[in-house]
Amino acid sequence: MNIEQIYYYATDKVKLTGLIYKSKEPTKKILISTHGMVTNCLKKRDETIARKLTENNIDHLIYNNRGHDVATYIYKENEKKERERILSGTAYEDVEEGYNDILGTIKYVLNKGYEEIYLQGHSLGATKTLYTYNKLINEEKNIIKNIRAIILLSLIDIPTAIKVYLNQDLPHMLTYAKNMEKENLTNILMPEKAFIYPISVKTFLKYARDYKNFDFARYSDETYNYEELNNIKIPLFMRWGNDNELILQEAKDLCNMLKQKIKNTLLDINYIDKANHMYTGKEGILAEEIYNFLKKYEV
Repeated sequence: MNIEQIYYYATDKVKLTGLIYKSKEPTKKILISTHGMVTNCLKKRDETIARKLTENNIDHLIYNNRGHDVATYIYKENEKKERERILSGTAYEDVEEGYNDILGTIKYVLNKGYEEIYLQGHSLGATKTLYTYNKLINEEKNIIKNIRAIILLSLIDIPTAIKVYLNQDLPHMLTYAKNMEKENLTNILMPEKAFIYPISVKTFLKYARDYKNFDFARYSDETYNYEELNNIKIPLFMRWGNDNELILQEAKDLCNMLKQKIKNTLLDINYIDKANHMYTGKEGILAEEIYNFLKKYEV
């Protein structure tokens, strides 16, 4: 397995960097992995998956999206070809802008000659991946045909998680955030207890108030039809852990419910026993299951 460091741009000209784990023999198949909050592309989980896939002639691209780490600067090229520095990272990102990162990465690998693309996301990265795929269906019909499978790891219900986490403090935190918004102070950090990680006012409001466009993991809503997941007609792989996973339900119950709600006949949905949200110590099992999924559906 060879590793190539790459530099390229999101579709809105944000500079991205990542790694491609390459198979020994040339291949047209590649898995693109989008990480979640306060993390980056250097994770044992992703490397373990990459080793399994490259042994079987599937390359693996992992990259730092604009939400990497807690807080960072990203660099964006403007219309004058000048470089702008923008505060980003988990504390400051707009989850919907993840579309630009994923689409830019897809275009990058297509230009490199890859033809069969598998999109994988973990946690918030799974939210971004599902959001992106649904936009691609409507906006990028020439590209959607190259997406051959979707892999969602620990897709969570962020708005509900915030409501449960803050409980009776949610109205107070929302009022505080709205007042800061009125004063054009959306880049300041919320009080420490507002979120599990440091978070700016604008990002907090995105998750706690302005989540309509990515509110598609409503596991506690018995009437929800999961339209966005049901829009996926290609092979779909979904996994959770059952040890300190960021879900309200038992993992087994969640999987059984979604098996009834999701009509995709190419669905592989389950949980990994004793795995946590990051799949720590269970990376090998996860990698094996992902490969077996891709092999089963010959994608």
